Amino acid sequence: MPLLEETTLPHEHPPTLPVVIIGNGPSGICLSYLLSGYKPYLDTTTVHPNPILYRKLQETKHIPITEQDLEYLSEGLEGRSRNPVAVLFDTLLHPNADFGYEFPPVLQWRRDKQQHIPHLVLGRATPGGAWHAMEGSMLTISLGIWLELPGVNYRDLTNGKRRDMTNDRATPEEISSYYRNYVKLKGLQKNFVDNTYVTSVQKLCRGHEGEGHENGHCDQGDGGVGDGGNEGFEGNGVECVNSGGGGGALWEVRGYQQVQNDTHVPFSLFAENVVLATGVSDSPVRLGVEGEDLPFVCHSISDLGLAISRRQLDINSDPILIVGAGLSAADAVLSASQSNIRVLHVFRKSVDDPDLIFKQLPKTLYPEYHKVYNMMCSQTYTNVAPSAAPNRPQAVSIASSVCAKMCPKPQLATGNVAGNVTLFPDYTSFPEHCVVSFQPDMKCLLQGNNSLKAFKISMALVLIGTTPNLFFLKGQGQYLGLDPTRPISCKQNPIDIHPYTFECTKEPGLFAMGPLVGDNFVRFLKGGALGIASCLLKRLKKKGKLISNSGNNFI
Repeated sequence: MPLLEETTLPHEHPPTLPVVIIGNGPSGICLSYLLSGYKPYLDTTTVHPNPILYRKLQETKHIPITEQDLEYLSEGLEGRSRNPVAVLFDTLLHPNADFGYEFPPVLQWRRDKQQHIPHLVLGRATPGGAWHAMEGSMLTISLGIWLELPGVNYRDLTNGKRRDMTNDRATPEEISSYYRNYVKLKGLQKNFVDNTYVTSVQKLCRGHEGEGHENGHCDQGDGGVGDGGNEGFEGNGVECVNSGGGGGALWEVRGYQQVQNDTHVPFSLFAENVVLATGVSDSPVRLGVEGEDLPFVCHSISDLGLAISRRQLDINSDPILIVGAGLSAADAVLSASQSNIRVLHVFRKSVDDPDLIFKQLPKTLYPEYHKVYNMMCSQTYTNVAPSAAPNRPQAVSIASSVCAKMCPKPQLATGNVAGNVTLFPDYTSFPEHCVVSFQPDMKCLLQGNNSLKAFKISMALVLIGTTPNLFFLKGQGQYLGLDPTRPISCKQNPIDIHPYTFECTKEPGLFAMGPLVGDNFVRFLKGGALGIASCLLKRLKKKGKLISNSGNNFI
């Protein structure tokens, strides 16, 4: 599905779309569904367990949720998202899910093609986003039904598969397949353009030339959206765009589509609204220490799988170093243990830290992660007499100089955690430690408890989180955050949005959803789709612009 090529620009302006969505993961897919005329109504054959919410829903049961007052419906609801619309949509799709119930949704979906808003979803691969890059055999954190999108039951596409009565988690392979099939089943393919890479998003003036705007780009000072390194598209001759309807602003979205033979075909689009649905998995968080760019230091768990498959690691290798106390690090520990690879596990937090993710996971649903947590607690590094097992990792004392002499070999700490049973004998944890440096001779230097230790390793995996790569926005989009002085981060500094429309507070016409606004779970990112679709439908209806079903003739 080719886009308009850059070579056409000097002769005719690129097409103008009501909406361009950047990112084709579950956020972008769900929003495309809601913009394609699918409207949620109260299913009058169901009863919501929340009597106050149910009464509100009955008051306007003949009006789609997207046309109702979302602030009114969300009032008083509590859940595991800080975004009220996310909590609302979740409880409509999965009532009382946090209490362990599996009540049916209280929504029914009807399609009104006259309510279709033309849009494009631009993604780097096929629909599903980052799910295609995940290890296919691992189990998801969320239950399979929490990862489904509106209108298509997850189990219907997985042959009703359940692993046991208490565990309905899925594999990433199953979920990525579900998202691909979802787009086909709902007839959304015409809205999706695969293998596209956005390189620039700029704001243009519209309809009023000569009002402090030069060459069609709105003068926003330090707070605007810049060219993001789009050097290849200079001098296209595009002036202020007048597509009818008075003043305002348009967004110019540029990039390229990768086609056969790795050919890059540039494109340019104008959009009245742009939605950021890119997720946060683009760039790994780095330690910022000496030697982090050495070839044996990696930042993706897939690098471990590749090394194992190539037989570069085995039981006789020096241990691998895993840095981090999250689920990605735990997955790496599990993967290494299955291949009998020795592991040194370093993390800054105490094992008793209440913020550790393991303390939030029920043991019955996540036994493998609690196994890792038990090892983190019970198999900690201690300096004792040199009588440890011969294959324990050897530390180098750094009291006077790096690698001055060998320290006593580490031994498991004693304690009552998990009955002091060694769950994987070739594992050693280093709580409240941090990496000081990596050395070219394959040594890593660790610091903790006022001491320095050096270990010979075969590989290092730094798995301490990911950040979004918004390079196509000015200053990486940092000015959009709650704290404009810090980089955008799902947890520490999400994009600042209006709580009921998901429109960026600092940039009208620019919306954000999913992990970019703090909703890291599919269960809750669907609320962003509801908020954005509701906002756009109401605005376009007010302008008398709702919408033809003539299709996307701009692709």
